[in-house]
Amino acid sequence: MAEGKHHWLRKEDTESTKASFPELFFDLVFVFALIQLSETLASDFSLGIAFDALIFILALWWVWIHTTWVTNLLDAEVVAVRLLLFGLMFLGIVLAIALPKAFDEAGLVFALAYAAMQLSRSLFALYAFRGVDTESFMTFARITVWLLVSSAFWVAGGLVSPESRALFWLVALAIEYVAPLLRYWTPGVGASPAETLDVNGEHLAERCALFVIIALGETIITTGKTASDHADEGGIIFLVLVAAFLSTVLMWWIYFHDGQERAADTAEDTTEPQSTADHLFTYGHLPIVAGIILTAVGEDFTLTHPHDEGGYANALAILGGPILFLAGTLWMKTVSSRMVPWSHCLGVAAALAGFLLVPHVENVLIQLMAVTILLAVALWEYIALRLFRRAAA
Repeated sequence: MAEGKHHWLRKEDTESTKASFPELFFDLVFVFALIQLSETLASDFSLGIAFDALIFILALWWVWIHTTWVTNLLDAEVVAVRLLLFGLMFLGIVLAIALPKAFDEAGLVFALAYAAMQLSRSLFALYAFRGVDTESFMTFARITVWLLVSSAFWVAGGLVSPESRALFWLVALAIEYVAPLLRYWTPGVGASPAETLDVNGEHLAERCALFVIIALGETIITTGKTASDHADEGGIIFLVLVAAFLSTVLMWWIYFHDGQERAADTAEDTTEPQSTADHLFTYGHLPIVAGIILTAVGEDFTLTHPHDEGGYANALAILGGPILFLAGTLWMKTVSSRMVPWSHCLGVAAALAGFLLVPHVENVLIQLMAVTILLAVALWEYIALRLFRRAAA
């Protein structure tokens, strides 16, 4: 049986670097989950809800990125791996349905769905590597142990009162996020070697880029739907819609014009693929995705209440989204090129300075400030890169 599982592993050829159709099909669940998340946040966003949002964003990203790691190692065209993805898709739908009420009556459903996705995927990988790759098998054995501990906190959080739920779930997420940094150290067997898993950096880079596109697409869906609901309110809605669309295009440009391809090359050429993938993708893409989600929420606020004086809760999304996004792309580009993009640094600083104006201006002006900062960063970087390449030639 072990010999028959060798074909489950991802093949080393040109096609293996491309995202497969089963993987793209799996991603559709997260389109639904991100829409659920954005609509939940936009309906009643406050500093308290922002704290809950952090838990949701961390959970959704972690379950997606670790599923991507498994499909990076295994061949998603194999029937058994496809069936795993279909099962995870169903659990993901349950997770997304429960998300809006996760801190009310649907807490246990959300926790069980999340824990089931994490554990079933890890156990599948454990079986896939059994008798085929001893080091990878032991790594997933350690991962499974850590996930069993975190799952206990997820389920316990679903059983306790909503007031105490966040504490249990934060502990669960802390366990999962710290585990790779400790190389899944487990009593009796120690930590995994630094470079155990045969990671395909180019494939992982493409998968993360596609998830960024999913998040940007969700932004377009959310803002388009909200704008259509308020289309009768005149030119101010059209102005905000233009600003929201431009923000989405600028985030795409900032991410893809130079950074994504450079990150893919770095992940593919490095002598430490597993560690580099952790820095660039597992942790490095989290603020990028979180920033895009928050930006969509901020645009929803502006479309529904353009003339309201900005409060810090609203500004946390309108300005906080671009701050997170720029900080994430700053990290990605610095790690992949060993050069600091100063345009991103100044963009983050300008957005932080914008909080000083928040109590005195309307939401629409804060939104225009955010898109102006993104435009300035994109133009600065574009011109700087052209001058650098011209000088190098």
